[in-house]
Amino acid sequence: MTDDPRLTPLAASLPATVPFVGPEAAERSMGQPFVARLGANECVFGPSPKAIDAMQRATAEVWKYADPESHDLRHALAGHLGIDAAHIMIGEGSDTLMGVLVRLLIGPGDAVVTSAGAYPTFNFHVAGFGGTLHTVPFKDDREDPEALIAKAKEVGAKLIYLSNPDNPMGTWHDATTMNRMIDAVPDGALLLMDEAYCDFAPSDAIPQLNPTDSRVIRMRTFSKAYGMAGARVGYAIGPAPLIDAFNKVRNHFGMNRISQIGALAALADQDWLSHVRSEVAISRDRIAGIATRNGLSALPSATNFVAIDCGRDAAFAKAVLSGLVSRGIFVRMPFVAPQNRCIRVSCGTPADLDAFAAALPEALADARNAVPT
Repeated sequence: MTDDPRLTPLAASLPATVPFVGPEAAERSMGQPFVARLGANECVFGPSPKAIDAMQRATAEVWKYADPESHDLRHALAGHLGIDAAHIMIGEGSDTLMGVLVRLLIGPGDAVVTSAGAYPTFNFHVAGFGGTLHTVPFKDDREDPEALIAKAKEVGAKLIYLSNPDNPMGTWHDATTMNRMIDAVPDGALLLMDEAYCDFAPSDAIPQLNPTDSRVIRMRTFSKAYGMAGARVGYAIGPAPLIDAFNKVRNHFGMNRISQIGALAALADQDWLSHVRSEVAISRDRIAGIATRNGLSALPSATNFVAIDCGRDAAFAKAVLSGLVSRGIFVRMPFVAPQNRCIRVSCGTPADLDAFAAALPEALADARNAVPT
């Protein structure tokens, strides 16, 4: 297909792509729904019942626009975190906030550093604004803070991306390591810490908030532990001047009013969050047990998914994945070696994991026949 000649040269140079192909696309192709949806790191345990009730009641007033300042949610988060609301920006999920941040900081040719195989939507935004992406490899299935900083110094990066806990591997660094990384950020650069999974992490994994630190911005979400992925509510925490700069270019009416109200109710129900954490911990242990019983190994995880090492190469892991998908089990896998020797399985209900446990031995048998050693 020929591009529209009215596109900018930058837009014309980019491929038309979707960073993540949704499970719905596979369901349309198969002509039937998945038995178990375990590939998108969604929280199958759902949002707080109080949040559901608040959103249901809010539908009657959906004729109103959302508050463009997200005032109530920002101030509630500020109180929850013990910081000033001037350090918080609400957006339509972390993905949108990352796109706004890249738009603010990155122009054509500006250097950005990330890990090879890290979150592809961030890379999508960098390409969309003409930035030049530089990557370093994972080290022992974790992002490598020292290598990221060294590369940033080498290329004069304006922006550095790291997720902690990590997606796609579920691994994490402790707060001491992360604070060393922040201290090493070169002058003129900004560290973007993607903390989408922080609510599942051990207490010693997340550095204490210091929102006035101009070297770092942190992004979190209601999509994971709060179970509101479809509502699209994320937030950034950072120095007030940078947070205020979002107002220069963001979509001020992009937030959904019902989502704002739901997130506010979800934040107030910390008992439900504790319940979800417990369910996720049980599910992670069961996924690891299923892997072990099939001769595979599970990586330690601080997220709501588990990376399972299939023990061979990417071709074999892809065959295992395909075998699971053909049996109605939606999973994903990392896309860069050597992490792509793994499949990634989201935490699920007992019924979800029963289906996974039944399908995995058959998928492995098919993969061993299709990809012999």
